Amino acid sequence: MSQVFVNISLSLDGYMAPDGMDLAHFSDPGYKNWGAKWGALMAWALNQQYLREKLRLGPGGETGPVNEMVRHIFERTGAHIMGKRMFDGGERGWPEEAPFYTPVYVLTHEKRQPWARPGGTTFYFINDGPERALELARASAGSRDIRISGGADVIQQYLNLGVVDELEIALVPVLFGGGRRLFENLREPGPQFRIDRVLDTPEATHLRYVRR
Repeated sequence: MSQVFVNISLSLDGYMAPDGMDLAHFSDPGYKNWGAKWGALMAWALNQQYLREKLRLGPGGETGPVNEMVRHIFERTGAHIMGKRMFDGGERGWPEEAPFYTPVYVLTHEKRQPWARPGGTTFYFINDGPERALELARASAGSRDIRISGGADVIQQYLNLGVVDELEIALVPVLFGGGRRLFENLREPGPQFRIDRVLDTPEATHLRYVRR
């Protein structure tokens, strides 16, 4: 069966996104300095050759073990699940060829027809809750895996459902001091994981946990 996994960057103080990074201030990255903070959080990824090629950011980039890890994330993923807030921001900021290349299931109360983008990404808007989105994602992913892309509240929903098989966290040595925390609103007893791999670089410590 397909594995369900999370792969995200996290600030040293536990935030997935900085304070001020919201739709109201999407066009103003200077607001609370959210643009610079987000850039610092994601710099390790944008330095990888594979991701630069995938996002058409130009030549260059690193080619070592982190680059191969990024390649594996894309190659293993057969479907994505995300929340409406993440989709709304991405709809403004993603290029025409959205960077997923799979079906994407968006948890929302809004009724909307599927939205197909060049390159193989189609967004499906799911009004029936996270379990239904996961059911559809499994059906479309086939033998590949399902990535819970975010935001934090959606990841928390799937952690509370007990269906996340793997947590991959790039812990970046930056401090946000506020924003959206990853591990809030978790029910007791929480999911149990064990450390499977640690890949240490100056830019980030890449931690992989698998469910016990």
